[in-house]
Amino acid sequence: MSKHYTIPIFIPELACPNQCIYCNQRNISGQNNSPSIEEVEYTIENHLKTIDFKNNYTEIGFFGGNFTGIDVNMQIDYLKKAFQYIEKGFVKSIRLSTRPDYIDQDKLNVLKLYGVKTIELGVQSTDKDVLIKSDRGYSPKDIHDASVIIKNNGFDLGLQMMIGLPEDNYKKAIKTAETIISLKADCTRIYPTLVIKDTKLKEFYEKNLYKPLSINKAVIICKEITLLFERANIPIIKMGLHPSEGLINKTNLIAGPFHLSFRELVYTAIWNDIFKNNIDFSNSFNKIIHIEVASEQFNYAIGYSAYNKNKLSKRFKKVYFKANKDLLKRKMHVSYS
Repeated sequence: MSKHYTIPIFIPELACPNQCIYCNQRNISGQNNSPSIEEVEYTIENHLKTIDFKNNYTEIGFFGGNFTGIDVNMQIDYLKKAFQYIEKGFVKSIRLSTRPDYIDQDKLNVLKLYGVKTIELGVQSTDKDVLIKSDRGYSPKDIHDASVIIKNNGFDLGLQMMIGLPEDNYKKAIKTAETIISLKADCTRIYPTLVIKDTKLKEFYEKNLYKPLSINKAVIICKEITLLFERANIPIIKMGLHPSEGLINKTNLIAGPFHLSFRELVYTAIWNDIFKNNIDFSNSFNKIIHIEVASEQFNYAIGYSAYNKNKLSKRFKKVYFKANKDLLKRKMHVSYS
């Protein structure tokens, strides 16, 4: 089965017009400096050594900053280097991330020349008050206009969102997800807000002016958002921040719902709901339950640290899970004995 690989090139905070309240890309990504062209080449070459690029889809991604806001000559230098690998047949395309207010036709014309297929916008929220409180520096209209022009120019559109920002809440997060769907995004990422060292949000947190989401609350919100995106057939290509060393060892993480297996926690919660709503618990203590699920859902159905299986084991005499290659998505077959 063909896999999708993205070779990541991180450009931390380059060309960001202002410092968002939650952001310190250097502490988040674990990278302090923007790469030279030689370093870009080195990164690509090293990744290609570990990828079967002939039988899988491979792309190069420029992340971490505001790509279309950097000097156009620097953009072209980066893109030319990446485009060489498209011409050689080693990679299929390029993707990049940027801000909604740094998109216009001239910028898109440059990207078209060098094999860029996907443009991701760090939307974070479509709520006006959340954007203002987070110092994002653009409006919901900027998000709409940038999304429309990207789609009209034939690019794939990625729209990234965050939950738990200042002034954000459950309803606003759901509304942001619904807006992303209405803008016909081709993919999305969901990031729970973390309090990172050397940010304005850290100052707010220490003054009790901001309270981060708990892990449980973040999972509940992401569970509902995930189901919305799945119903709209929008792939969630990332859920939770990349686990840099500074986040794992907590030298850069102050507070917030960081978990190395955050997506698994969300999928565990979805399966927990499925079981609660579809299993017959009558006289269950005398029953053995057999649950068959799709192979790719097997671990999620059992749950993180076997959470779902352990919970069912408290209600049933015995619980058995089995992977069934004929089942799709979150369909299941349940029998009792």
